[in-house]
Amino acid sequence: MKTGAVLPVVSLSALLVAAGCGKSQPKQAAAAFPAMPVQTITVQAQPVAQSDEYVSTIRSRRSATINPQVSGNLTRILVHSGEHVRAGQPLMEIDPTKQEATVASQAATAQQKLALYDYDKTEYNREQKLYADGIVSKDALDQAEQAYANSKADYESSVATLRTQQQELGYYHVAAPFSGIIGDIPVHIGDYVSPTTMLTTDDANGDLEAYIYIPTERASEVRSGLPVQILDGAGNPIDTTAIDFVSPQVDDALQGILVKAPVHSRLLRNLQLVEARVIWGTAPHPVVPVLAVSRLGGQAFVFTVQSAGPKKFLAHQQAITLGTTVGNDYAVLNGLNNGDQVIVSGTQFLVDGAPVIPLPAAPPTAASARTGS
Repeated sequence: MKTGAVLPVVSLSALLVAAGCGKSQPKQAAAAFPAMPVQTITVQAQPVAQSDEYVSTIRSRRSATINPQVSGNLTRILVHSGEHVRAGQPLMEIDPTKQEATVASQAATAQQKLALYDYDKTEYNREQKLYADGIVSKDALDQAEQAYANSKADYESSVATLRTQQQELGYYHVAAPFSGIIGDIPVHIGDYVSPTTMLTTDDANGDLEAYIYIPTERASEVRSGLPVQILDGAGNPIDTTAIDFVSPQVDDALQGILVKAPVHSRLLRNLQLVEARVIWGTAPHPVVPVLAVSRLGGQAFVFTVQSAGPKKFLAHQQAITLGTTVGNDYAVLNGLNNGDQVIVSGTQFLVDGAPVIPLPAAPPTAASARTGS
């Protein structure tokens, strides 16, 4: 009976020992791993751009909506959408038949006025001679002079009207106002068009600028000369420029300040929406290679080296706050200090507290040095 009573006590003690050992199991498991050689770098601060990104609209500095200056039926369309045109190149033609008839009629009228003008001029010259010889009276000379002046004015007025009609005839031939790219052509041959009808657009695509609205809280920092990067869909810069215009007023609807920056990339088009990164300045921040950063549940972290005694080192999982990218590195806003050792190899095999053997990072190869990787 005594022997049977001791057995439960011994079993309970064994359970308590086992439970106590279970609490330190993760650390023992990490310590049970053999130390893994890992490459490390020493964190150093680098100048990191302080920037904000805004939606920007690309606009052409020379963009025209082409409307006819006269009314009539469209008889010819000489270009197509997307075509590059030169200044003065014919684009479309509106039926000029009626205006051509008007010009012809006015030209005939001008010829009649010219004939009367020439006759009255001759008569005036003849009356001057007769008056000088005392053959005609001063009244007759004055009448001849008056008739000559009237016919001259009448003829000059007729010529001016003819020139106006000829100039209006030119409006039936629509030409490009400057060299550019033709936009959409919503009209068709046979359509009746008027000065309110949009025929097409002409955009000088090589002369673009970015329209960026900066929030008013940044008003004190906005100035000409601030660097601007135009980004593609993946966030990579496709053009680097600088602000050259700052509006003196705040936009009522957007409550922002309009700034403009010239754009030179041929990848962009008029009225295209892009991301524009405005760089306010630079500040020193620790940086780490992109490949050294891991993510768990949306949180970014790196593994740093911590000393655990003489010649003993452990990997420590350190949460960090990332900033912008600097080449192939991330700027770190929080979580690291200058001088920290960050593990840059084999991070997929590490756990918090794993023993490691820190080694210096391998120097970049010639190929990676050229590519910046």
